[in-house]
Amino acid sequence: MADRSLSFVAMLGSLRKGSLNRVVANALPALAPEGVKITALPSIGDLPHYDADIQAEGFPPLVRQLGDAIKGADGVIIVTPEYNYSVPGVLKNAIDWVSRLPDTPFAGKPVDIMSASPSILGGARAQYHLRQSMVFLDALVLNKPEIIITFAAQKLDIEKSKISDDATRDIVTKNLEAFAAFARKHG
Repeated sequence: MADRSLSFVAMLGSLRKGSLNRVVANALPALAPEGVKITALPSIGDLPHYDADIQAEGFPPLVRQLGDAIKGADGVIIVTPEYNYSVPGVLKNAIDWVSRLPDTPFAGKPVDIMSASPSILGGARAQYHLRQSMVFLDALVLNKPEIIITFAAQKLDIEKSKISDDATRDIVTKNLEAFAAFARKHG
């Protein structure tokens, strides 16, 4: 089990093309350890606002697609900015939709959380709130090393869509190695 290949999916909590968090999410496949494949999930911006009346008519195809991808993955990496001291509404909406699928895809699933922000806190408050949601969903969240990229505009190159800071790239690489070990242990 220790050397088995792993397949992770990455969920991006930002819709903006020039998002700092998009840079981080796009960098993940190249930083993944050997034997780990990371695939981006479809944009969560295309989901309707969660509405139980819509659900009663049937889950939208994108909700089922997200749920199937999460269920089939060995782990989920959520990369998100912080909006108003919390999780962006679009990310919360996606989690709300997916959580209502039968056999909740997040239950028992290893989850890694990353955030980047131009501020000194780097999205830590969004991560705290996201961790609370993951507890309710019975997800297994990796605790360390945390990826909270502070002053991210100085460490990420939006134009080249890469992590330009060596120390940041190194800690993200270490996090992915730890997440792979975590997923092998708990998956």
